[in-house]
Amino acid sequence: MKRIKYLRIIGIAEGISYLILLGIAMPLKYFFGFPLAVKYTGWAHGALFMLFILAVLLAIKPMKWNLLSVLVALASSIIPFGTFMLDKQLRKREQELGR
Repeated sequence: MKRIKYLRIIGIAEGISYLILLGIAMPLKYFFGFPLAVKYTGWAHGALFMLFILAVLLAIKPMKWNLLSVLVALASSIIPFGTFMLDKQLRKREQELGR
């Protein structure tokens, strides 16, 4: 239960950081000449991305995932809004498992 909850929390945080990086920090860098926005946002997103990968790996057993499910979960982190769609599936699966 804790591993699935951890994955959901990290996934949402990683998704938000990705959207901030793409939607705010990169335009600040390229249109307004403010590269520090990408530097700090990118660092935070990178750390959350690494935590997300770890959380996916830790959730394999409780989620009863096969290789394809793991790859889909990992791929969700590189698609804008992907982690939010994954969270919906995680929430449903969490309820199915009764945890």
